[in-house]
Amino acid sequence: MIHSEENVSPIPQGQYIPASRFGDLIFTSGMTPRRKGILIQTGKVSSEEPLHIYKKAVRLAVSNALNAANNIINEDEKLNQILALNVYVNAQESFQAHSDLADFASEYLYEQLGQNGIGSRAAIGVASLPGNAPIEIQITAACTKY
Repeated sequence: MIHSEENVSPIPQGQYIPASRFGDLIFTSGMTPRRKGILIQTGKVSSEEPLHIYKKAVRLAVSNALNAANNIINEDEKLNQILALNVYVNAQESFQAHSDLADFASEYLYEQLGQNGIGSRAAIGVASLPGNAPIEIQITAACTKY
């Protein structure tokens, strides 16, 4: 099992589960940068701010997604491959560096899973996110038995 930042199951903010599974495929819910249910950063992502101020939030959101995926697999399994990474950015209208921001999530997944942490990806600007979170991340992964 991958040991993410806290390796704690994310706390759902509504009536859903953090991850679901079909066969060897795992689909996470969208994860925001929450620690123990509390957002660590809020507000729209601005083109006027340096990107690095969002790095901690992006890494926490993707860590929450990875934890949700890891928490649904069996003891004799491991996450084998990230198939898809969706990064939703609560962006001001002028913001255009969605892919650069998503690179923080890809970097984290690469640190955790090596080349298997890199799958297809979408970086999408949205008008708002739950709780005014700056970022929301969802992953689709495949697991295999040891």
